[in-house]
Amino acid sequence: MRIDTGDTAWVLVSAALVMFMTPGLALFYGGLVRAKNVLGTVMQSLIALGVVTVLWVLVGYSLVFGSDHGLLTGGLEYLGLRGVGADPMALAPSVPASAFMVFQMMFAVITPALITGAFAERMRFGGYLLFLGLWSLLVYVPVAHWVWGGGFLGAAGVGALDFAGGTVVHVNAGAAALATALYLGRRRGFGTGALRPHNVPMVLLGAGILWFGWFGFNAGSALSAGGLASSAFVATHLGAAGGMLGWLVPERLRHERATTIGAATGAIAGLVAITPASGYVAPLPALAIGLAAGVVCFLAVELKGRLRLDDSLDVVGVHMVGGIVGALLTGVFASLAVNPAGADGSLGQVARQGAAVGVTLCFSFLATMVILRLVDRTVGLRVSEDVEEEGLDRSIHGESAYAWSDRTDGTRTLPFDPDAELAKLREQLVVEATRRTVQALQPPDPLD
Repeated sequence: MRIDTGDTAWVLVSAALVMFMTPGLALFYGGLVRAKNVLGTVMQSLIALGVVTVLWVLVGYSLVFGSDHGLLTGGLEYLGLRGVGADPMALAPSVPASAFMVFQMMFAVITPALITGAFAERMRFGGYLLFLGLWSLLVYVPVAHWVWGGGFLGAAGVGALDFAGGTVVHVNAGAAALATALYLGRRRGFGTGALRPHNVPMVLLGAGILWFGWFGFNAGSALSAGGLASSAFVATHLGAAGGMLGWLVPERLRHERATTIGAATGAIAGLVAITPASGYVAPLPALAIGLAAGVVCFLAVELKGRLRLDDSLDVVGVHMVGGIVGALLTGVFASLAVNPAGADGSLGQVARQGAAVGVTLCFSFLATMVILRLVDRTVGLRVSEDVEEEGLDRSIHGESAYAWSDRTDGTRTLPFDPDAELAKLREQLVVEATRRTVQALQPPDPLD
């Protein structure tokens, strides 16, 4: 095995692109919540960069990519990154092991961050930190080993194809999101009040960063700067474009308008679906996968309202459903002409893809429920009603996302709060309207 400088450069750049996706996700999610919860939501994504990185270095990488034990878990030979340096390894023979390690680290970081959209605006920060650590070690690590590290779902066992994380990342995170949404219950005002996004341009900026970073996510998974990376790059873009259009058409038919948030969400759905297939399919099948994901994910999100499932930011409908669509269609459209290390599409390959999806769904959902129960009984999970009413930003973090102007109240300086100011304005308008109505109903003074 010989180090290739071009391959090494591409893997390191791809690692940086995938890292950039986590702040992009923070912006995407932050724009979708109410103004009083922006920082709390952003923090849940960003803190994963700290917590998961440490866990990955200490034990996570070794348990995923260490020598296999019974097709279930990796060994402990890489604890603390012992022996992970400039020499290559079998899974990535042309790049240093350290480059492969840091690339895979970024996948481990963003996966639990995806889950946070399901419980946005209602989880305690301390409870989330414990959940984040436990879920990363007890759910993400095993699934990643089963598919990528020599476990029973990958080439050594079932033979499922997952080029860049359709099952490991998206189905896994989506199943966990479903568990958390069910366990925590609905937000105050769900189904009765307006829980609208507070900053749509912020959502679009986050979606754009995610789209940009996804090229590293998928094309970087080729682990070389060659034809396969180029093919995955093209497939990624086509999947996103197809997803955007696939979402907007039924949205226009259903609601008589095509929204900017719909366009962004559809693109993400297409990116999710093309992730497992990106290194195995030709351009036109990639476009078809994106289109299918856009339509199916839109319908799934619409169904959420009927089921009264408070999946705050549609993690289940986009990531779980999109991941399932992508994994199954990989079994349909995969081609050995694109990637000789893959397979040709067939009913047998679809069945293998379905088996991997089913195992991941069941394991992730049940394991997440156990972790939630454990965390809830120790440090607690859901914030109090008072904290939820005030918002996570001020109550938990002591900050406010927006302070465009200040006003002085005695000795305290209070930041401008758009929601609070709007409520006061409404109250003033009601009082003024009532005063004028009373005046109009009063009889005229006979002395006038």
